[in-house]
Amino acid sequence: MASSILDLIKQQVSAQAGGVEIPANAKNTVLNGLTDSIFSSLSQTAMKAGGIEQLKSLLTGSTSASSSPITALAGQIFNANVLKKLNLGSTLNTALSGLIPVVMSKLSGILKDQDGDGDVDFNDILITLKGGAGKTSSTGSLGGGLLGGILGKVLGGNR
Repeated sequence: MASSILDLIKQQVSAQAGGVEIPANAKNTVLNGLTDSIFSSLSQTAMKAGGIEQLKSLLTGSTSASSSPITALAGQIFNANVLKKLNLGSTLNTALSGLIPVVMSKLSGILKDQDGDGDVDFNDILITLKGGAGKTSSTGSLGGGLLGGILGKVLGGNR
């Protein structure tokens, strides 16, 4: 089981990229670039006004990964920081960019009602981040890495 959201992202990037022919000399750059772009989009979103709500919406599954502005941002970051520099061609670039919504969809649903009060709220986020007893799936305790650090910055430490 993955111990953090970043680990989950890395696992999903590797799994999803397996079906795409990536030149050997660019493979590590592409895989790291995909991971970094997704991580960066989550981090940047958390730091902006309304970002926590966007994250909550994506991570609870109430917003589809394919229509999420967080996914769009990850694609923009990946295109600017990786694809434009590697010049792999439009067909491969399209295939690689198409992996981002797939990976982002794997993050959907990691936030759930952990305290049994019928809704997903700040308390549920904290329980998830701490890997609390409400774990209902293999991704139930993934919040500690990325989201914990992001929320710690946004909220000013432990609350």
